[in-house]
Amino acid sequence: MLFMDFSRCCERLEGTSGRLDMIDIIAQELPGLTDEELPVFVRFIMGRIFADWSSRKLGIGPNLLFEAIGAVAGVPKERVVGKINSTGDVGQAVEELLSVKSQMTFFHEELDLVRVYTSLIGIAEMEGKKSQREKLLAVRRLLGNAHPLEGRYLARIMLEELRIGVGEGSVREAVAKAFRVDSALVEHAQQALNDMGEVARLAKIGPDALRDVQITPFHPVRMMLAQQGSISDMIEEHGEIAAEFKYDGSRFQFHKKGNWARLYSRRLEDVTGALPDVIQQLLAATDHDVILDGEVIAIKDGKPMPFQSVLRRFRRRHDVAEAQEAIAMVPNVFDILWLDGETLIDLPLLERRLRLEAVVTQYVAPQVRGDDPEVITKTYEDALAAGHEGIMIKVPSSPYSPGQRGKNWIKIKPEVDTLDLAVIGAEWGEGKRAHVFGSFLVACQDAGKLVPLSRVATGFSEEQLAEVYELLKDSVLKTSGKEVTFEPSLVFEVGYAELQASSNYEGGFALRFPRFIRLRDDKDISDIETIGSVRERYKRQANTAQAYQK
Repeated sequence: MLFMDFSRCCERLEGTSGRLDMIDIIAQELPGLTDEELPVFVRFIMGRIFADWSSRKLGIGPNLLFEAIGAVAGVPKERVVGKINSTGDVGQAVEELLSVKSQMTFFHEELDLVRVYTSLIGIAEMEGKKSQREKLLAVRRLLGNAHPLEGRYLARIMLEELRIGVGEGSVREAVAKAFRVDSALVEHAQQALNDMGEVARLAKIGPDALRDVQITPFHPVRMMLAQQGSISDMIEEHGEIAAEFKYDGSRFQFHKKGNWARLYSRRLEDVTGALPDVIQQLLAATDHDVILDGEVIAIKDGKPMPFQSVLRRFRRRHDVAEAQEAIAMVPNVFDILWLDGETLIDLPLLERRLRLEAVVTQYVAPQVRGDDPEVITKTYEDALAAGHEGIMIKVPSSPYSPGQRGKNWIKIKPEVDTLDLAVIGAEWGEGKRAHVFGSFLVACQDAGKLVPLSRVATGFSEEQLAEVYELLKDSVLKTSGKEVTFEPSLVFEVGYAELQASSNYEGGFALRFPRFIRLRDDKDISDIETIGSVRERYKRQANTAQAYQK
């Protein structure tokens, strides 16, 4: 497939608003692709370069991309930035700049889909002192052979934000339709493989290939997520429930096969080097080949330390030995996904728990089961007294659903309601904060798009504002007066008093008294709240208010 054909497909999708129409467009393209092209097309159409399980990064920030665009278009970098500011979109800016350039160019080496992918893989593998220069030259070569329309989508893919509104659900349905397989089989295979590109290749082979999919060690899967709820509602709906402490730490996924073990963060990044002490603890706790789900907490003087203490260890790349002596890291394992070659995610929680307790001798998180509200409430109180966040309530008959935030896992904690939201913009501060960003625009997700939900300006310490500035300063895509727009990369946990219906933001809601709680750089943009879950929260809030008035 020529990259131009891919670009035209993207252009059609970008101009299509109906989800079913988008599914049809994608489904029409898939059968004609080769086995080599199919995984690349599927990942690209979702705005991704690498498989979801891969922690590989392209290593191209906006500044490097802007410099490459300027070199190819024959204009200063400042003009590129100005064009982006005026259009509000890197892709559109590149297209316009290349349109002027193409009038003076008489030769293009046609780009094809696989060649573009191979070039991007090569860029990601460039390391060392001269890597940034080499990356710049490689990006210039790609853009130099791109027609204006190709440039629009090539630039967006490099930033891994395609902006055509295609979410994973739409691609799943398109794969199922294109190859005439059950969408439930496609979803199940994706949960195990965590790579929709590879799932599409298997779907082309047939339904049996999808059924035979197993979890693979050292290819991390997404972690199952929880939503808010109540003890009484869970007992009323399910009878017996399982309650576990909710730790104020960082999720991990531990993979072990033979003598080889790796540890992955919630964002599926390999953090083995930063946490060798946790690796050794878990290696000593089992003789079996396993994939375990858990949460690591920091302990000092017998008490759990704040979440940020854990994050500092996850981020650490140097002086790890000194950090181990300063803060003790303790894993708490609460689930098992794979055991000695067998995938367990379809088994009910109770069966998985029995397997877990049989093969892991230490660090298994305590669990209380019952249908008595007083017993579960006592567990909640014990968790708070021990310095933990609250409890998790789980349905004993439920499977493990990677990446899903459903009603099978519920979190109970006393704090104000919070949302995990992507930072998409900011305003410069004033006075002593004039050198950092002072307020931030945050968004939820809706079928592959980021939808603005609120501005957040309170809750930050001076140190936190300085830290956030360092993390975001190289992600600026656009500036307009005091306002800046970012390449989405950072997640805030935001507290709020209540949700309000509002026409001020695209999603139709706004947060009353929003407040920064903490930085969640253990979470990826794909982990943030959806507009659907915001609507559900709004409904629950309204129902609670009505019940109170009665």
